[in-house]
Amino acid sequence: MVMAGGGSSALCAPMKATSEGVWQGDSPLRFSLPLIILQVCLVLVLTRGLAFALRPLRQPRVIAEIIGGILLGPSALGRSKVFLNNVFPAESLTVLDTLANIGLLFFLFLVGLELDPASLRRTGRRAFAIAVAGISLPFAFGVGSSLALRAAIDPAAPRGPLVVFMGVALSITAFPVLARILAELKLLTTDLGRMAMSAAAVNDITAWILLALAIALTGSGSPFVSVYVLLCGIGFVVAATFLVRPALVYMARRSPAGEPIKESFVCSTVAIVLAAGFATDAIGIHALFGAFVIGVLIPKDEGAYAGALTEKMEDLVSSLFLPLYFVSSGLKTNVATISGAQSWGFLALVITTACAGKIGGTVAASLLMRVPPREALALGLLMNTKGLVELIVLNIGRDRKVLNEEAFAILVLMALTTTFMTTPAVTAVYRPARRGGGASAYKHRTVERRDAEDSELRVLACFHASRGIPTLINLVEASRGTRRSKLTMYAMHLVELSERSSAISMVQRARRNGLPFSSSRRSGGGGGGEVVVAFEAFRRLSAVTVRPMTAISDLNTIHEDIVASALHKRAALLVLPFHKMLSHDGTMEPVDRAYHQVNVRVLGSAPCSVAVLVDRVLGGAAQVAAPEVSYAVLVFFFGGPDDREALAYAARMGEHPGIELTVARFAVTGAAPRANADKDEEALQRYVTRALKSGDGSVKYEEVAAAERGDVTAAIKALGRGKNLVVAGRSAPVSAPLVEKSDCPEMGAVGSYLATPEFSTTASVLVVQRYNPRSDPACCSRPAGDEDAEEAVVPFPSSSSRPAPESESESQHSR
Repeated sequence: MVMAGGGSSALCAPMKATSEGVWQGDSPLRFSLPLIILQVCLVLVLTRGLAFALRPLRQPRVIAEIIGGILLGPSALGRSKVFLNNVFPAESLTVLDTLANIGLLFFLFLVGLELDPASLRRTGRRAFAIAVAGISLPFAFGVGSSLALRAAIDPAAPRGPLVVFMGVALSITAFPVLARILAELKLLTTDLGRMAMSAAAVNDITAWILLALAIALTGSGSPFVSVYVLLCGIGFVVAATFLVRPALVYMARRSPAGEPIKESFVCSTVAIVLAAGFATDAIGIHALFGAFVIGVLIPKDEGAYAGALTEKMEDLVSSLFLPLYFVSSGLKTNVATISGAQSWGFLALVITTACAGKIGGTVAASLLMRVPPREALALGLLMNTKGLVELIVLNIGRDRKVLNEEAFAILVLMALTTTFMTTPAVTAVYRPARRGGGASAYKHRTVERRDAEDSELRVLACFHASRGIPTLINLVEASRGTRRSKLTMYAMHLVELSERSSAISMVQRARRNGLPFSSSRRSGGGGGGEVVVAFEAFRRLSAVTVRPMTAISDLNTIHEDIVASALHKRAALLVLPFHKMLSHDGTMEPVDRAYHQVNVRVLGSAPCSVAVLVDRVLGGAAQVAAPEVSYAVLVFFFGGPDDREALAYAARMGEHPGIELTVARFAVTGAAPRANADKDEEALQRYVTRALKSGDGSVKYEEVAAAERGDVTAAIKALGRGKNLVVAGRSAPVSAPLVEKSDCPEMGAVGSYLATPEFSTTASVLVVQRYNPRSDPACCSRPAGDEDAEEAVVPFPSSSSRPAPESESESQHSR
């Protein structure tokens, strides 16, 4: 029996599908269904574990899947005959390969869905020239490498097909992997990203044409057979364009946005994809080619047809079936065949020629098109990205006997190396040129200001999920005041960048020039439909301008979007959601622990005041209409800049006719004396004493004397009963922490206690930090009115500094 890695055997008896169970004496490993289930589970656990391990290196998941396939093959675990004979026996490989190729068929259909022929026609002269150079030079290098490879490693390989396969392998750019890397680096919607995507799209189409040529040349018959295959392939594309595309357009036009796509349309599309795959396989090209062509032909700008198909297929295909293809490829990859100085020398030669051809050709063309040198080098590195399409080319070459095992292993390692180096290399050589975008005129960075009654208050409020929208809207309604100038709110939906194909199109809709942008249009950057509808309804019913936007990014870098957007929008207050949400039993459950670090990083580098909102459903689970607002708001005042900022914000709420504001001033015995106590008195005089003298009864004032920690917590708990919202400063000067151990020390002594169920399970909490230019790493000079800036009492964990914003002006981003 021939084992996996050495090819399948015609002598293997076919497996039965299901067993009768171990109690009947049947081993599940000798039946195809339980065995494929075990193989799928093993593949998913291994590849997802590797993807998690490689996440700190910001590697795309395709790297983990390629490595996982190699580890399961004869290069690592497959060296054990016991493992190979029981988990991947030769007689099971037909089922595995069939499932893998079905998954691959639909994945290439999804890749075709991402490519828009109309956008290719709009490809600029620079992108087209870069694409041509990025194909031509590496293809020429591939021809030279193929001749050397054939002479030294595989003299029996057919020369013509080997030349074309090597040329395609070295010149290809993996379009889906490149899109993912660009989205990860926040470059997808920049000029560099758009140029790279356009060039990669041209490259992808050209590579498939060349691959079809290479497959046609591998026929074992007369040379006329290859000509017939090519002519039939061209005929298939023509027939699909004029016969199948009208049906696809018909279904697209009858799938309006906002409505579910008909089940009959999905079924028809799946049947068309499979029929196209059958037709191209019968022609002698490959079934993948037909699926790819159908994906390209589906209209992208008519209704929700293309997007709905992607959403319905991508999870099952990308998460379940596609990893099987990497395992199928890994079972054929034996790194041990690369032995001796000659083999390792050829590996170095192939990697060098691949990088030199792709990077060199792209950089040369970019410089000729007057692209700046640093951008040209980054573009060359990005275009050198390989991935799944590379493996498809190599596997077809191996199946057609163009590549032997050693050449196959060399080229697989080349693809792995070039893709692995892309992200760290681009990060090292290129950081987008960022300018202030008018930040020098950005003066109103706090709620407390001398001209508060005459200036607009801008708030950037973030939220994790749609369940947080009612609380956010009710908070803004309470904050708009009545005697102040208008309030403008930017509502930012924080979305983690996923591995889904649809995430790329989401990023393209929600970002502009590398940053999130706001839009009042439903098709704009506002994100999901329900989010836009909720804020649009609130905007029409209130005097508040609300502009929804979406930040789609990796959670390790999403703080950069938040900070840069606050700077672009000239926000005076940045509202962050607490990293825990209220559960049904009244406890606070973590949303995602990564959001905790997001808050820490933003607090440490924000360009304005920050408030962390502990959401305990302010006003209930629905928006409260303005005439029906009836909230009891409590603000704790211990003294210091953060407490003064909290008081200024709460005083604005106190202007609302439906809000009763209570100010509780604490005099803590043993606390360190404040250097600016006179400013505390001035703030109380400005926001409390005047309101009390007006006699409208909307503001109440209490003084609390507390000597020990227990007295402080008891007073806080008693005052908080019956309140809807509690506001406190982050760096309140208390003598000791109010909780024994806190999992959110960045909230400060009082804030950490207010976030616990011991304080309340019904009152929402807002912990405020005043902007301090001394702790702003990007501040060159202090804004007017901030000469009295004080250092924060609560230190921050170390975090990376944020980038400055893109060069778009505020007016451009807020349209």
